[in-house]
Amino acid sequence: MGACRSRLNMEAGLCEKTFIDQIRTILSSRKRRVIEHPPFSHAAVLVPLFKQGEDCHLLFTKRSDQVKYHKGEISFPGGVVDEEDLELVSTALREADEEIGLKKNDVQIIGILDDIVTITEFIVTPIVGLFPYPYPFKVSEVEIAELIEVPLASLLDENSFSEREIFRGGQNEIVYAYQFGKHIIWGATARILKQFLDLISSAGGT
Repeated sequence: MGACRSRLNMEAGLCEKTFIDQIRTILSSRKRRVIEHPPFSHAAVLVPLFKQGEDCHLLFTKRSDQVKYHKGEISFPGGVVDEEDLELVSTALREADEEIGLKKNDVQIIGILDDIVTITEFIVTPIVGLFPYPYPFKVSEVEIAELIEVPLASLLDENSFSEREIFRGGQNEIVYAYQFGKHIIWGATARILKQFLDLISSAGGT
């Protein structure tokens, strides 16, 4: 895995159309894990990719202390499905607009990752999308404390990743974390991120 990630630091760092197309092909050709659990609410997040210079980056948000769930945590833009949302993609795009002012017409959908379940009992569907950069964000101060732009190559560096086992809910559970400067990405966001980075490893031909 270390050698794999080292090669990808160079390959995924370059945000070429061929690389994006590889990710799109992998996401569209695989059988996505769909979770149905009626007591739980459905939510969707946008996994926002963008090109800065020649490099691919991911955009994260640091949640404010005023939100109901996951105060101060690093996350992707997203939220719970509303009645007017036609599909999960609509939810992710609507929430991205509400939270950071990213307009749906400016997002090119790349594909959809596997559903995950959070400890707050939400079923979350991650939607991968590409948007132009620089972008005139309009951040909701009520929901978002900070925007964090992270180079993909930094996340693919094996030194940024850690995992540990905890006992929760009567069973052992693996918790992932990614370090970027002073920021720690963990919880549901780290699980989504690991899934995405593993797919990028496949896209890199390893």
